[in-house]
Amino acid sequence: MWASASWTIRPLLYGMSHPLVSAGRQSGADGRTVSCVRPVLDLADVTATVVLVHGAWHGAWCWDGIVAGLEARAIPAVAVDLPGHGLDAGPMTDLHGDADRVRSVLDACDGPVVLVGHSYGGGVITEAGGHPQVAHLVYVAAFPLDESESAASAATEHPRLAELVHDGRPDLGSALAFAEDGTTTLIPEGAARLLYNRCSPDVAAAAVLRLDPQPMVNLTQSPTTVAWRERPSTYAVCADDNIVHPGLQRILAERASTVVEWDTDHSPFLSRPDLVVDLLADLAAQL
Repeated sequence: MWASASWTIRPLLYGMSHPLVSAGRQSGADGRTVSCVRPVLDLADVTATVVLVHGAWHGAWCWDGIVAGLEARAIPAVAVDLPGHGLDAGPMTDLHGDADRVRSVLDACDGPVVLVGHSYGGGVITEAGGHPQVAHLVYVAAFPLDESESAASAATEHPRLAELVHDGRPDLGSALAFAEDGTTTLIPEGAARLLYNRCSPDVAAAAVLRLDPQPMVNLTQSPTTVAWRERPSTYAVCADDNIVHPGLQRILAERASTVVEWDTDHSPFLSRPDLVVDLLADLAAQL
């Protein structure tokens, strides 16, 4: 069902100013280089595509280097703006609305898909990843949630948290600014230390400027389905992650079929894109 000699991606458009899928670049209204929908792909020699789902506070833009790296190897890749993030005008939705967005992108794919989730995006792909196009799941410093489990409960209530040592780690709470609408933003200095501690200062500074508010309710919700119980999966542990404890990642990674570990921060798509591209290209080539 998942093997195919050819496939196409048909980007879904809710008007040309509302891109769902990111696989290229254009100049935004503020002069920045941003991700955008690109034309239909038709690469008969490629059997799989990579669909990339960002984490909290981010947008599809964070995957730009990965999309470019995969396409340089003739592996099509698309990155999804979850509702209200990146170029998407909103409104923001909860975990289930985010999963619906990913499913709508998967509906537009013919052939097998490697579905990738970063951080909170792991919960999104856990719910959306039962889609028939999905052949493999990849969790990058992410939350492969189980039934009745949320990102928040996995991070604060997991029965094995006592095994973890937190000495010297930055405090997420001190970096959060809470809004009355139930969203949070990250204080720039805290964001750089939590998310981009292995990135060059200019890369980290540019990324911080692009972060969006994040609804906190999403982090308290559980997936309606658990795709990693039905699909093979790979977990990439980020060993110098300052926001999702590497020890917790190793515990959660026990749910995956295979595990790799990188000496990176929480954002290897910016600090070590070569590692991410190599992994995803290898997985796509196997389908």
